[in-house]
Amino acid sequence: MARGQRRSTRTKKDPEPTNFTSPAASESEPSNDIETCPACPTGSAVVEVRNPFNKEQWIRCDTCMSWYHWRCAGSGGDVDTVDKWYCKACMDANPALSITFKAPARKSFRKRTQPDYANLNAGLESDPRRWKRILEEKSIKNDPFKRLDGGDVGLHWLEEDETAMTEPIVIEKPDGLGMKMPPSDFTVDDVAELVGEDTPLEVIDVASQSTSPGWTLGKWNDYIDLEPEAREKILNVISLEISGTKLADLILPPKLVRDLDWVENYWPSTRKGKGHVYPKVQLYCLMGVADAWTDWHIDFAGSSVYYHILTGAKVFYFIRPTAENLAAYERWSGTELQNHSWLGDLVDEVFKVELTEGNTMIIPAGWIHAVYTPVDTLVFGGNFLHSYNVPTGDKVLRDLKSPSGATFSARVLDSMIALADFLVSEARVLEGTNDHRKKDVKEQIPSDRVKDAPAMARELRWRLRLAGGYSSEDEGGPNARKANANKRKRGTSAAPTLEETTRPFKNFVPKLWDSFVEKSADVETRSDRGRRPQDDESWVELWLNADSINGEGEMAEVKSRSYTLTKVRRTATGLERQRIERVVEAWKWI
Repeated sequence: MARGQRRSTRTKKDPEPTNFTSPAASESEPSNDIETCPACPTGSAVVEVRNPFNKEQWIRCDTCMSWYHWRCAGSGGDVDTVDKWYCKACMDANPALSITFKAPARKSFRKRTQPDYANLNAGLESDPRRWKRILEEKSIKNDPFKRLDGGDVGLHWLEEDETAMTEPIVIEKPDGLGMKMPPSDFTVDDVAELVGEDTPLEVIDVASQSTSPGWTLGKWNDYIDLEPEAREKILNVISLEISGTKLADLILPPKLVRDLDWVENYWPSTRKGKGHVYPKVQLYCLMGVADAWTDWHIDFAGSSVYYHILTGAKVFYFIRPTAENLAAYERWSGTELQNHSWLGDLVDEVFKVELTEGNTMIIPAGWIHAVYTPVDTLVFGGNFLHSYNVPTGDKVLRDLKSPSGATFSARVLDSMIALADFLVSEARVLEGTNDHRKKDVKEQIPSDRVKDAPAMARELRWRLRLAGGYSSEDEGGPNARKANANKRKRGTSAAPTLEETTRPFKNFVPKLWDSFVEKSADVETRSDRGRRPQDDESWVELWLNADSINGEGEMAEVKSRSYTLTKVRRTATGLERQRIERVVEAWKWI
């Protein structure tokens, strides 16, 4: 059947009613006799609902072709998201039928279907509390994540702990985080007053895990004020961004987040605020009622998250972002598999983290997680990008500009090189012949700040590779030797391969090395004496001249690691060999 003939929804200002005899009796649109549908209450007229946000909506069964009021036969949510819909009578007659949802509008051409949560049991009534029952039946492990004091969560933690920002951490008390939050007696009523009761609000119907239209903060506040047993549906708010509001003045993210956040540190201050388009993801207000559930997801754009419980409680369920688990998530998310299976059954293990009032959690990029709300809860949090997770900062730019020859940590260097390689690959698209892809790339460049994007990308990569110990002619990096011997295919619209993106500059043919090898030794720890850096600049000269240390000063713990790069190539008279050795030391006074 053609797609246009399969449409199963419509919106009508003045609906044409139908006389109902049986589910399969009518194959035409409703008649003009009585404004009823097969699901209307028997023996009584249907009272027209005058929703200020919606006109009367109808939906057609794709099997018997009978038309129904969405308010009578629907399971909640937005009728416009429905792809194929079947009435209860047809599903009872054929249990193989399953309601499906349309894929979201987006640039990707991959075909995906939205999950049919409200009809997991082939037409049985939706139960928003089924998540709790599912959790009780599953094997879930207690989490192994660290609990840290607020004062311990800083840049020094990132430098000294190799696991920092690689797995979630919990800070049980906010003291020392450098964070500001509203008082503990702050309520949803205060949110509505400070942000504005007429502010549109994206509300999630937990039963269907779809957006419920027509909500404002004022309407949400009225819903929250109801007793739990008086609430017809379990609803959830997870995406109220409050930047630029009066409420935003009461909130300050943790200092670590502010120190790392690219938007906070590098987005031009003249390009923020009202009237400017910039990434507004730093300040979110989340409001959930008891038994709300947010299904498995990964936070957008490879961002990390900070999450503070002002009142109430949350229970997080985590899956490690291993290659196998991410592959399972990709197979599951947005496909028919999501309708019928629990993601936790497809991965190696699931961890449970319980958060209560006053707790703060930081979630690194890439972690798959779901969230259960046991009681009415008010949360503030935000998303941020940083230099410690680039492939999926303040410190980085300071290192690039540092006149003292400071070196990158290996972790930051690897991340920034990955970013630079990506930017150079985008630069090559700009220099290519595919106009469609060139347009997509060009739209992402802040042209008011960057006048020559390809040059900037290449210089960034060049500087990073110098910092990594590669000489300036190694433009292709460690994996690109003899890359100019490979011919690039022309006349195709395919994206450049990774090998192509790491080739030398356009019109530049470097003198290549025949081979090279890079080795790094294990970290060595020793005790030594040295003078602490003072407030004046005398320590710089002292430490630049290693011979002048002479074992004087206070005792310190010194961690050192050596890196050796050896390169060889044939010459006209024999061969040339380069050996570059770097020794990185970290001094910590006892």
